[in-house]
Amino acid sequence: MIGQRQETFCAIAGQPLDVLIVGGGIVGAGVARDAALRGLRTALVEQYDFASGTSSRSTRLLHGGLRYLAQGRLRQVRQASVEKSIVQRIAPHLAAPLPFVFPTYRTAPWGRWALWKLRIGVKIYDRLGSGQNFGPSSSLDAASLQALLPGIRSGKLTGAVRYFDGFTNDARLVLDTLRSAAQHGVLLLNYCKMKDADRGGGLWMCQLEDHLSGSTWEVAARTVVNAAGPWAPQLRHSAVRLRLTKGVHLVIDRARLPVPEAVVLAEGARILFAIPWGKRVILGTTDTDYNGVIEDVRTDSSDIGYILDVINAAFPDARLADSDILGNWAGVRPLVADSRGRPSDISRSHEIREPHPGWFDVVGGKLTTYRLMAEQTVDRVVRRLHRPTVPSTTARQVLVPADETAGVSGILPPPLSREAVAHYCRNEWAVHLDDVMIRRTSWHYYLPDAAQMAHSVAQWMAEILDWTEQRRTEEVERYLAFGSRKP
Repeated sequence: MIGQRQETFCAIAGQPLDVLIVGGGIVGAGVARDAALRGLRTALVEQYDFASGTSSRSTRLLHGGLRYLAQGRLRQVRQASVEKSIVQRIAPHLAAPLPFVFPTYRTAPWGRWALWKLRIGVKIYDRLGSGQNFGPSSSLDAASLQALLPGIRSGKLTGAVRYFDGFTNDARLVLDTLRSAAQHGVLLLNYCKMKDADRGGGLWMCQLEDHLSGSTWEVAARTVVNAAGPWAPQLRHSAVRLRLTKGVHLVIDRARLPVPEAVVLAEGARILFAIPWGKRVILGTTDTDYNGVIEDVRTDSSDIGYILDVINAAFPDARLADSDILGNWAGVRPLVADSRGRPSDISRSHEIREPHPGWFDVVGGKLTTYRLMAEQTVDRVVRRLHRPTVPSTTARQVLVPADETAGVSGILPPPLSREAVAHYCRNEWAVHLDDVMIRRTSWHYYLPDAAQMAHSVAQWMAEILDWTEQRRTEEVERYLAFGSRKP
């Protein structure tokens, strides 16, 4: 592993890059893949692990955004609806059709979520997807809904609409995109921070620091793409202004809330989801302003109380409590700065800016539209480099799934095995125990005995990566410290 990193550093520093990407989330991964497919000499650095920020802490949906439709953002919904179909085409192993049931009640007949409005809305939603949605929308009367969801609150129930979006594995989408980028020549380094950069002679001279060895390198790049998400404003040449919001998700056993399909639950202007995930159910999300340290974002008791209150109001017999929570994650959304309105009303649109020649800030957006953001960014990079216009091919080039012979799957966590762990270490840049337990597999959230299983995984990684006993112990302690970050 050390030798491979040294070779990568030498290759990056050996000659000027066409583009250096800072940030190894879904946007950075998409830019890297697109740039490589257009023949640009490309490298990507990430200060922590790939997908360790926002891109492994989402609701795991590919969606146009029914809520955005209610806000009148038709263009945004149209873009996202088209893009979710593209992701299904290029990564079918990471885009499962998922029906959503949205119950409605008589308590607010002229409210935002009235049944008649939603019936019209989901038909428009289908049309905005150009007939390529994951499935056709429909409506249910109250009796049909109660048959589908026996525990749903029945008082003043008027029925429901049913529409389709896609379910994905956000971190695996990042990793498979990066694997594809690497296959096309992109040089990739996680745990590598860009400390600073200066422009001179038509090049950006960038100082990189390897967090694993402590060594520093100077790299020349004709262009730099700042795709650092919530960390984007911290780069010295960045012109990014963000409004950060926190989103929290809870994981419970599906036996405690046996929903056959995803359920949409209205809470005022906001909507929350109960999403079936194999033997588990994902509950969330919150959407509140966040002004704390990005690395320290966590779930607190008020987040849990809010989500459980909404779920228990919708399913009165469930009586979910803190003790039912098997896992949770909290993430920060890097939204384009807007001081007005509630966090949930802020547009999820994206912006691409060039505040300095050859320096591009990519901000905003969401998981579903990552490929479009990358295409538009690389279009601008190509123009800045005065290269012949080469159209993006990422909407047609299929992502190759990870090695299924090692038990590595797509949306659901793979079976725990030494073969799978070896794959992550040798082929997917796993360096720490939490890289495997959290981002490569989701075992941390899915397995009720994840803390015990971590000892076995650490032993396998020690054998594969030649760790000392002290290193193995430190890795277990590091992982358990992350797992203990609960309210």
